[in-house]
Amino acid sequence: MKKKTIAGVVGAVLGAAVVAAPAHAQDVKIGLMAAISGPIAALAPPMAAASKLAVAHVNEQGGILKGGKLEAVLGDSACNPQNATDAATKAVNIDRVVAIVGPACSGAVLATANSVAIPAGVLMITPSGTSPEITKLNDKDLVFRTLPSDDYQGRALARTLKARGIDKVAVAYLNNDYGKGLAESFKAEYEANGGTIAGYSGHEEGKASYRSELAALSRGGADTLIIFDYGDGTGLTILRQALENNFFKTFVGADGMKSEGLVKAIGAQNLEGYFVSAPVGEASASLDNFNAAFKAAGENTDAVFATTSYDAAFLVALAIEKAGGDKAKLSESLRAVASAPGEPIMAGEWAKAKQLIAEGKDIDYKGAGGDHEFDAAGDVPGSYAFFKVSGSGYEAIGDMQ
Repeated sequence: MKKKTIAGVVGAVLGAAVVAAPAHAQDVKIGLMAAISGPIAALAPPMAAASKLAVAHVNEQGGILKGGKLEAVLGDSACNPQNATDAATKAVNIDRVVAIVGPACSGAVLATANSVAIPAGVLMITPSGTSPEITKLNDKDLVFRTLPSDDYQGRALARTLKARGIDKVAVAYLNNDYGKGLAESFKAEYEANGGTIAGYSGHEEGKASYRSELAALSRGGADTLIIFDYGDGTGLTILRQALENNFFKTFVGADGMKSEGLVKAIGAQNLEGYFVSAPVGEASASLDNFNAAFKAAGENTDAVFATTSYDAAFLVALAIEKAGGDKAKLSESLRAVASAPGEPIMAGEWAKAKQLIAEGKDIDYKGAGGDHEFDAAGDVPGSYAFFKVSGSGYEAIGDMQ
């Protein structure tokens, strides 16, 4: 997918979320740091659409604070630390946002948190930044996420492969915070469960050929290659070249490799041995609400990070409402609206939440992507599923171990 096309799609998706009415004291701006360009650009439109849906629910059901409008200010984090820092700096200093949804990629999250959000005292919730390094941030309780750390995903994937009888693998990982964190957690758990790592290698982004690296990884005798990368970037190149040279028979990726663009580029008929893990929303009334609304908007309910993107934006809005617009109280307000005890609030139930907050009653948001009970580091538990290629997309074939 070309950058221009993606940017156009995301712009159209967000159009309804950006309020054109004159601003007044109760209008509130939040930053939306979407990876419009870069290696996960194909994932950006449904993620942006989900965040836009949350903003629309707020504005359609009474607005924010005293009848104000919630405005999403779009920035391109590009899955790149410098781009994300620049976009966030503009959002905070020029657009005067009070909170940020995003960025999408782990390296961008870490850079934005350290350089912009934490120094400025701005709440940040990422729907897709998964590196274990995010947990370690000295963030003054400002950085949260609505999906589990890769430490969980990597270990769950290792257990799942062992349970499926895959006892020897080679691992190729992108040498960044995302790829390295996944690889380390996977390796530790896989070996602890008796699995053999027959090859283990980090690689840099953007090379024309990875054939020499793949040849070296294949010499260990594994039939399965684990690829911790992005399916619209280097991960696509590695998978294509591994297939062309018959280096491996089976290929497994994590959430960054769950790309429909990859399926289109290589062809479903060539990907019968390709599988990925990705987060999924737990079965719930809240997920049903989200799916119905997202489908009605013409969007794909199976899109990766859609539920977590909705939840991140909706939680930001709930925190703003609870805090009465006081930026200094947003993190404590976020914990209050996301945690038990309290009246359960499902996805889409903004009017109900707004009324209860006005009455001084506790609420507990039950998200489309799960029940976000944040721990001390701002992390949450979650669920993952194992997928195979089906048609032009992916089909879940089982839960992760």
